Amino acid sequence: MYKLLLCIRYVRTRYIALASIISVMLGVATMIVVNSVMSGFSYEMRDRIKGILSDVVIETMTLSGESNPELYQQRVRAAVGDKIAGMTTTVEVYGMLNFWYGGQWITRPVTLIGIDPDEKATVSPLADYLVLNKGNLHGWELPAEAIAHRKEVVEFNRWRKENIIDPPYDDQHHHHEYGPAQFEQEIQQAGHKDTNESPPFEANGNAPPFDSVDDSPFDTNSNHEVEEQGVGPDSKTTADSGRPADSSEHPFEIESATTEPVDPELPQAGLVFIGRQLISYPYEDKKTGKVELVMMVQPGDDVRISTVNSATPPSPTHFVATIVDTFESGMSEYDSNLVFCNLEHLQQVRGMIDPRTGEKGFTSIQIKLKDYHDADAVVDRLKAEFEPGLFSVKTWEQKQGPLLAAVDIESAILNVLLFLIIAVAGFGILAIFYMIVVEKTRDIGILKALGASSNGIMTIFLSYGLALGAVGGGVGVIVGLLFVKYINGIEAFISMIIGRKVFDDRIYYFPSIPTSVNPWMVFWVALGAIVIAMLASILPARRAARLHPVKALRYE
Repeated sequence: MYKLLLCIRYVRTRYIALASIISVMLGVATMIVVNSVMSGFSYEMRDRIKGILSDVVIETMTLSGESNPELYQQRVRAAVGDKIAGMTTTVEVYGMLNFWYGGQWITRPVTLIGIDPDEKATVSPLADYLVLNKGNLHGWELPAEAIAHRKEVVEFNRWRKENIIDPPYDDQHHHHEYGPAQFEQEIQQAGHKDTNESPPFEANGNAPPFDSVDDSPFDTNSNHEVEEQGVGPDSKTTADSGRPADSSEHPFEIESATTEPVDPELPQAGLVFIGRQLISYPYEDKKTGKVELVMMVQPGDDVRISTVNSATPPSPTHFVATIVDTFESGMSEYDSNLVFCNLEHLQQVRGMIDPRTGEKGFTSIQIKLKDYHDADAVVDRLKAEFEPGLFSVKTWEQKQGPLLAAVDIESAILNVLLFLIIAVAGFGILAIFYMIVVEKTRDIGILKALGASSNGIMTIFLSYGLALGAVGGGVGVIVGLLFVKYINGIEAFISMIIGRKVFDDRIYYFPSIPTSVNPWMVFWVALGAIVIAMLASILPARRAARLHPVKALRYE
């Protein structure tokens, strides 16, 4: 009984014990907070990486792809049909995206993916990331906002043609900055035009400075075949540019084989979903400090896409597409790189449709599984079914292996470093206990003279270490969980004090700090702190137990 009483007394009365408790508490709280934040980041990142990808992907090893996708889908069903929840074929190829903004052409390298929206919805939640048609991935119909914007652009171009004489580019096709000031200047230079007439909507300089019908760099005919545009596999192209041999000199002109009038309000034959970061940039208002996303083009506008056909060797091909919607997955790698196009049009542009049989080509098959735990078994079966030299079969985790491995390694290194923090606290407890043993030498001598055994003395100090670890670990758990719960409020408070954001969502692409608390992680961290505190108390306890009572009583 005396052992417990002395242990409790030492814990309650000594300031030196409080220092040990605080060191253990800070170590435990730090490990809980960092592990929770890292787990939150890892979970959100994996969720976003997985968001647009399917569970299993079968990819062709050649740029030209393979034909007859129905045959290969039958082979997949024959091998693992009982484990499949959805499947779709796609065409994936690199390309360049071009659009007009701020008086110049902006070019972005992209990964162009041809999809069927209905089938894509069965393998990944792309629809959940659309901005205008969120949750709706049925067909390629333009949202009402895109239709209204396209109509405004057409009306503006018509007004411009009626009120401005000179084209917005010179004989060498060098484009000029074109904004409201330029409109007013050209109208005044025209002289005989009515300068009081206003454009049908406020010009912001973002609309292409071309009339949609006569002098647009984009072909507005959405009803004719791609081969008639001069971009099909049988078209004649110039040796240096890949453009139709008899096309206009303008590098963005695509010849149309039909002279029928076309309604410019109709979308192009090519239709795309574009990653939001590809066509926007953040702008920070210096007065208010607020960050706004400035869209350079938006749904309803036309963009030009350049890629290569499926011939060997491949040659350049171009087409114009209308933006149906933008998507924002929260994963910068996707939002700043991916462009989804209507599958059949991309197959036509790349010459992947056999004109005799009508068979279509593909470059990948995406598969959604009923249970992702079967992924490894499914991949093994498909690897046995598909020729390894012609196809690559991987899960989404294997495709993103380097990135996921980097996150796991970072988490492991952080855990080791944080464990060293608690180890440092353990060495602090060791030093403190040695000081307590030296300070309590006379008390130890008295206890032994009164009949206390060496094991009893040792038990006092071991219990003391256990109590310090338990109290410090328990308080650390409470402090750590409270910090995790209110971490975003704490971040906002610190940001207000230092005058800048600690967690900038423009860098991390998360609206708030993500956290995920694993109960088992909390348990093992607290248990580890208690064990370290006990281990640190063993050597001082043994030293106290070996003290001779006579020498202890004579100690000054």
